[in-house]
Amino acid sequence: MSWKWCFRLLIVFVGLWLFLDLSSRLGAEILWFQEVGYLQVFLLRLFSRGFLWVVAAGVTAAYLWGNLALAQRLKYPQSLKIAEVRQEEAALSEGLKNYLSPSYSRMNAAPVTDGRMRPFRLRSLLPLTVTLSLLAGLILVHYGKIALSYWYPAFNKNNLPIITPFRLETIWELGIQLTAQVLYISLIVSVAIAILIYSQFALRAIAIILSVVFGTILFYNWAKVLAYFSPTPFNNNDPLFGKDISFYIFSLPFWELLELWLMGMLLYGFIAVTLTYLLSADSLSQGIFPGFSPQQQRHLLGISGLLMLMVAFSYWLSRYELVYSPRGVSYGASYTDVTVQLPAYNLLCGLGLAIAFYLLWRTIFWRSKSQHRQFAFYGLSIYLSLVVAVGYVLPTVVQYLIVQPNELQREQPYIQHTINLTRQAFDLETIDAKTFNPQGNLTTADIRANDLTIRNIRLWDQRPLLDTNRQLQQFRPYYRFPDADIDRYTLNTETSASRPASPPQPLAGDTANEQKERRQVLIAARELDYSAVPQQAQTWINQHLIYTHGYGFTMSPVNTVGAGGLPEYFVKDIAGNNQGALTTSNEEVRNSIPIGQPRIYYGEITNSYVMTGTSVRELDYPSGSDNTYNSYDGLGGVTIGNGWRRGLFAMYLKDWQMLFTRDFLPQTKVLFRRNIKHRIRAIAPFIKFDSDPYLVAAEAGSAFPGNNYLYWIIDGYTTSDRYPYSDPNSDGINYIRNSVKVVIDAYNGSVKFYIADRSDPIIATWSNIFPQMFRLLSDMPVSLRSHIRYPLDYFSIQSERLSTYHMTDTQVFYNREDQWQIPNEIYGDKPRPVEPYYLITSLPTVPFVGEASRREEFLLLLPYTPKQRTNLIAWLAARSDGQNYGKLLLYNFPKERLVYGTEQIEARINQDPVISQQISLWNRQGSRAIQGNLLVIPIEQSLLYVEPIYLEATQNSLPTLVRVVVAYENRIVMAQTLEQALQGIFQPEVTPAPPIIRPFEEGVSPG
Repeated sequence: MSWKWCFRLLIVFVGLWLFLDLSSRLGAEILWFQEVGYLQVFLLRLFSRGFLWVVAAGVTAAYLWGNLALAQRLKYPQSLKIAEVRQEEAALSEGLKNYLSPSYSRMNAAPVTDGRMRPFRLRSLLPLTVTLSLLAGLILVHYGKIALSYWYPAFNKNNLPIITPFRLETIWELGIQLTAQVLYISLIVSVAIAILIYSQFALRAIAIILSVVFGTILFYNWAKVLAYFSPTPFNNNDPLFGKDISFYIFSLPFWELLELWLMGMLLYGFIAVTLTYLLSADSLSQGIFPGFSPQQQRHLLGISGLLMLMVAFSYWLSRYELVYSPRGVSYGASYTDVTVQLPAYNLLCGLGLAIAFYLLWRTIFWRSKSQHRQFAFYGLSIYLSLVVAVGYVLPTVVQYLIVQPNELQREQPYIQHTINLTRQAFDLETIDAKTFNPQGNLTTADIRANDLTIRNIRLWDQRPLLDTNRQLQQFRPYYRFPDADIDRYTLNTETSASRPASPPQPLAGDTANEQKERRQVLIAARELDYSAVPQQAQTWINQHLIYTHGYGFTMSPVNTVGAGGLPEYFVKDIAGNNQGALTTSNEEVRNSIPIGQPRIYYGEITNSYVMTGTSVRELDYPSGSDNTYNSYDGLGGVTIGNGWRRGLFAMYLKDWQMLFTRDFLPQTKVLFRRNIKHRIRAIAPFIKFDSDPYLVAAEAGSAFPGNNYLYWIIDGYTTSDRYPYSDPNSDGINYIRNSVKVVIDAYNGSVKFYIADRSDPIIATWSNIFPQMFRLLSDMPVSLRSHIRYPLDYFSIQSERLSTYHMTDTQVFYNREDQWQIPNEIYGDKPRPVEPYYLITSLPTVPFVGEASRREEFLLLLPYTPKQRTNLIAWLAARSDGQNYGKLLLYNFPKERLVYGTEQIEARINQDPVISQQISLWNRQGSRAIQGNLLVIPIEQSLLYVEPIYLEATQNSLPTLVRVVVAYENRIVMAQTLEQALQGIFQPEVTPAPPIIRPFEEGVSPG
């Protein structure tokens, strides 16, 4: 009796714990979304997810349990002694001797006169029940794997997958994939054994599990369902079916999700009912099943009709999925798919539909002694034969015997479809292609005319600058610079007669001696890394009440070098003098770059939750031997005080010390989900975000209340893997747009989403679903909008696709005769692909919008080389300023002459006897030379190559810039400064002694 009470108490305790846990999660999420201003988004998402889970789990449970209950009522009783068994009891008692006898099936075969089917002897009964049991185990493991990939994303590295459902032609393939691993095959066999031994319990348990699994799958696919009911037309049709692209982006994923659910439910229902009947009457022990009774036959015909209806629907969907076919030389429907596979799917869909209606008609108008009841078995047998013949054999024969001998002729129109739609999906059609023929006639006057470009050539890469920051600007172990980002700022500068720059445009209100100049900088946030706090000091109070925020940032111009080869800083230190919170290099910087509130409560590595407004003072920043303290007065956080919210968050965060601490005050707030990536993903999980948020110092005005000047900007992408004929990249994406810019207040935590591409139908759909979530880009404060840049991840994806899909001629594409690649460079001492880089320069022959002449702008550049060659063939530029934002330019170099590539320049640098000797000297006795990014810089109608060289110690690295290498045409110069190197190139007669000048050999062929 005591055991029963203990068990009941345990159930009550577990139930109460689950209730409190779910309630705390729901309450905390509601309060958090209310804090960030997106409660309506959360509630709509919560309702839709809950509704989908209830519908999927409820329908599945009702269907499976209803059919199992009916099967239990119609099955044979376990005590049934079959006539055949009574007559053969002696023979069966000898074991399996008669099982192997050929005459076994003919012994005492009593005629069936009551409408029952013929008995199943052990020879056919055992393989049939084992096969069906294994198939049930395969279904459970397959769908369980899908659900686990949603519950625990680390279980499956792919993003929320759409895995092919249980179509007839894919069961074998899925079985091979799952049984290839010992764990999966063990689970499948275990499930099968459990079904054979404890059939009634196991089949019902699997039904419950599948109900939860299907509910979970639809729960996590809420976005597909909502998008299905709010589609936005693309106003562009696919070339095979003539349907608007929106059908493939919004409707097809929904139908595939529905098929994934219903196919699994109906197939398992058929298997479970069949096994219930086959294992009744103790059939395995008696060695014979008496045959399906008329009532059992009618039941099986009904669920078979529903299953065949879903099979027909599955082949109907397969027709549209041909636009993602990998068969042939290009992605999408090929000649074989269109001429053979599509008619085969039409045939299988039509026949499946006919068989389904026949089975359902027989179920409704049942006749136990019908002369046509064998037609169903004949029809199914013919159908399965056709699945193999026209679904696999015939397309394979046509592909190998008809298509491949005349592949180009047969596939040419389909190759063109792939080219056209891939370029559409990755927005490559908007690229403005031009011819760029380097003339090699740069002069000193040209260099002076492009002085702003020269002054913004990046000599400092992110890695050496971060290493230097960690040595010079962290100050305490618990501070950390996780990243450094390239940006541009407009600074107040004094006009100098000795600086013949292309004059910047004066702004209204400027004095006569003051102008605005744009400077390219590296900005790095000084965040707090609590894991670096000494172990003895890692207490609960320190983690959650004292060490709450980072402080300030550093800003360095990319092109200047300070004393000892170290970077110069526009902004640095912490409260270094009477200038304010941070130290600025001069008054012009102080007036140009707002610092204001430098505390960073929300950042890239702020992964812990903190409580502010407590009786414990927060550490603000170190000041000499003491510390300065502060109390958070921002707008972020959820008030918990001393009421019921304290218990709610203690349960939610699983932090029971919150219940007992005496440091909380009525105004105490909890700040959680402070990692900016986690923050925006929680609000908008249907958007893919850039991997590199960047910090901006700007006055945002009333758009972001709270008197803070530090903001994070993150680019968001709308993506899909369902764009027809579009060749996906390595991540499975075959459609992408940079449709969203997200701004996060680093102090207050407020988040705002701005639509950057209003022409994107996917973001238009989400804007319709969540009308209060998105703002127009024009609503973003001008001070922030001036810092938006073309995102690097998006540019990398486009540039990778462009390396193949710049070829628009089908024959050239088929031959792959003009394939491009990303060139390599030497970084440190190892080769690696050139990464896209930002640069302030003017585009050759391209005026700025609204101006008649060219002027410098902020660009993202990447060069190309031909496949398996090292000379430059093209370079791609993305524009980021003003009305030109988002425009792509492709400059093609002439193929008839050599344009040096990065690998060729690197080879020239490293094989120069004097330069290589100097680098070898540096690589001795505890130091090493690092060759930085090799930049290819367009100036006028020429190319300039610049590579910085750093020197660092092997221990306690503090990189210093020691040399700059400049290459132009047939000359290489290595000097201490960029100015000296340029003089060595263009004014060799006044070049001082330190530079090293080496001419190239003439007439060298490209690598």
